[in-house]
Amino acid sequence: MAQKNALGRGLGALIDGVEKEILEKKIEVNRNISIESIDSNPFQPRTSFDEQSLEELASSIKKLGIVQPLTVRETGDGRYQLIAGERRLRAARRAGLTHVPAFIRTADDQAMLELALVENIQREDLDAVEVAISFQRLIEECKLTQEELSERVGKQRSTVANYLRLLKLPAEIQLGIKNKQLMMGHARTLVNIGDPKKQINIYYKIIDGELSVRQAEELVRQLQSENTRDPEKQERKQKLNQDFSRLSEHLGSIFAAKVNFRINEQGKGKIVIPFENPEEMERILGIFDRLNS
Repeated sequence: MAQKNALGRGLGALIDGVEKEILEKKIEVNRNISIESIDSNPFQPRTSFDEQSLEELASSIKKLGIVQPLTVRETGDGRYQLIAGERRLRAARRAGLTHVPAFIRTADDQAMLELALVENIQREDLDAVEVAISFQRLIEECKLTQEELSERVGKQRSTVANYLRLLKLPAEIQLGIKNKQLMMGHARTLVNIGDPKKQINIYYKIIDGELSVRQAEELVRQLQSENTRDPEKQERKQKLNQDFSRLSEHLGSIFAAKVNFRINEQGKGKIVIPFENPEEMERILGIFDRLNS
């Protein structure tokens, strides 16, 4: 049974389009191009390739050859430029092939970029942030609308929008997504929070507590409920924080040190005046003595 591509239309759709173009426009097909005549795609968005995966593909190519032809364009003097198939080309070189099957098609620089990005999006090992970055590049560099992009990749516009919203998350959360510490469901939950500081706070709670997506959603609902349960209480708390902030600045100017307040929900707390060494402590105690005299 064929595996369904979770990111939308697979590369089959892209190749089918190329084959249709070949039939309609009689673009040349050359299934025996010298591997040494193929130059890399300057618009290739993919920068890292899993070594083990490449070795496995190279081993398969040695036995079966390249099942899916590369796609290239002519650049003159008998040379070609790769449009799609960077991983297959690298594996073919490892397998020791001298020639590879390829479609030759006409493509300008924008088409090259678009095809390279679309191929990159179809990778099964692509994380959500990489998908979002490719979507953003397609929109900005290929001048596509979200609607046009959704048609290109076979995804609903709302799904495209959800991916793009991931790029608004703080960098450390994006890194967590790339490192597989967060699933797409976690990321969508964090995007809905809005406040970067709260996003990061909840992000670490998810990581430390190994929360599922459902647990993360429940945590966000609880926090939002607490913030909206008693508007008057929240207003009083905000005013109290402002008052303590002003008092902290006033005391800080007296003691020449950063004065902190630690207060619980019942109103109980501590005034903390930090010092770095015994001499600093003696200086602060001297100020207390002068204030008491």
